[in-house]
Amino acid sequence: MPNSSATTPRADQEMAILASISSILSSTLELGETFSKVMQVLMDKLDILRGTLVLLDESSGRARIQSAVGFTQDQIDRGVYAVGEGITGMVLATGLPRVIPDVSKEPDFLNRTFSRDMAKLDRAIAFLCIPIRLENRVAGALSMDRLFTTDEDLQQDIRFLTVMASFLSQAIQINRLVMRQKDQLLEENAQLRAQVRDRYRFENIIGDSPAMHEVFNVVGQVANSRATVLLLGETGTGKEMIAKAIHYNSPRKDKPFIRVNCGALTGTLLESELFGHVKGSFTGAIRDKIGRFEAADGGSIFLDEIGTMEPQLQVKLLRVLQEREFERVGDTQPVKVDVRVITATNLDLMQEVARGNFREDLYYRLNVVNVYLPPLRNRREDVPRLIDHFLDKYNAVNGRSLKKISREMLSILMRYPWPGNVRELENAIERAVVLSRSEDFTEDLLPLPVRMFAQQRRTTQSSESIETLCKRLSEQAITDYELREGEIYQLLIDQVESALIERSLAKCGGVKTKAADFLGINRNTLNKKVKDLGIDTAE
Repeated sequence: MPNSSATTPRADQEMAILASISSILSSTLELGETFSKVMQVLMDKLDILRGTLVLLDESSGRARIQSAVGFTQDQIDRGVYAVGEGITGMVLATGLPRVIPDVSKEPDFLNRTFSRDMAKLDRAIAFLCIPIRLENRVAGALSMDRLFTTDEDLQQDIRFLTVMASFLSQAIQINRLVMRQKDQLLEENAQLRAQVRDRYRFENIIGDSPAMHEVFNVVGQVANSRATVLLLGETGTGKEMIAKAIHYNSPRKDKPFIRVNCGALTGTLLESELFGHVKGSFTGAIRDKIGRFEAADGGSIFLDEIGTMEPQLQVKLLRVLQEREFERVGDTQPVKVDVRVITATNLDLMQEVARGNFREDLYYRLNVVNVYLPPLRNRREDVPRLIDHFLDKYNAVNGRSLKKISREMLSILMRYPWPGNVRELENAIERAVVLSRSEDFTEDLLPLPVRMFAQQRRTTQSSESIETLCKRLSEQAITDYELREGEIYQLLIDQVESALIERSLAKCGGVKTKAADFLGINRNTLNKKVKDLGIDTAE
């Protein structure tokens, strides 16, 4: 035993050791760190020279050193044992502890790790190996080297280390549970990332209009680069969705995508949000905090409403773009980052530059590639697909089945100007789904501004819509020209064209040039129609 045992009773010493080990086990869940700290206590108190934690791999039937103290990495790598092989293998096979008073005299001792130079040992080295049990089965072994003193000391050590092994057994169980949960979380995270990447593939973003095809072409070209992108467009046009599409279709797709709304915070709060701060740097800074740029390292950061950023912060952002480094608030130590910057605004930044509200040098740094997202009123052909998408989405969320939409209702939704763009349309469809009681999409489900637009449109139109009039005219033509089969189409078209041209000429004072422009046809075409249809006119 160590010299300290002469003044400290063994039982008191063991209690003190167990108290230290209990504190270690409650403070960390990482198995290697736990074992290293436990071994340090044993080396200090019990003359332990080195130790290993060996765990059995049930799939291969072999055991490997999981953690060790007093061994080099090469020695650890050699620590592989078959069940029943050597002293460690026998302990794994039988579940019984073994004590070897002198390893140099034990033929079954393999010295597999070559950590002991048997020829140069000037004192007897004892080897103690204790099984570790998990759920009533041997799952590994705890082994120690110590200087031999007396057989009685070894027996006391083996008894104490058996208690130690039960402590480590609990730590191993907790560690494995944590690792399983961690693996599960990592798997779930990977699945969620895959789902997000799939969601933001270009082909999954709704938009078949020419304006949106132009957006996809530019974004597809810029995604694989490191270029800074400036997204322009009105509120609600989908700038954040396009920013995510750029990120998730880039080589950075497995790294963080961080969004910051620059319009939601000002001054020191926004600076702290972007760049972090150190404790005590301002009132309320009670601890160190990393900023969004640091959190986005390796990935992308999306700065929304960039046009609202205050001038002093614009200087700091310019430095990040130029030098890829910054300081936390209250600190002087630079932090290096590799972050792709994507920004968005609904303001005219050039106008803000002219007014002195936005730095010109920062504007050009941000405007390496700009993408203009058109308002919904300029891509009306996308409205039906967007409606179907939002109906499917919110029907599923709310357990509804709203889906029957009349042509008149669709016409209202396509002609409404949507000042809030796609976001306003989505909110309108969500509202309709929540309030619906059947499959029929009726006008009363729409928000008040849309209903008022529909009512105004009806009052400004004639009592009989063109669509209804055309149907009635077609039915009348078929009845009147029934005996002129094969000529009905041309007869009706000629009558409609003749009436339309006569009315247009009358509206334009008989001036053919004006009438042609009003109708949207070429003047030569109008002249030909006037001649062919026998319309009397004078210019």
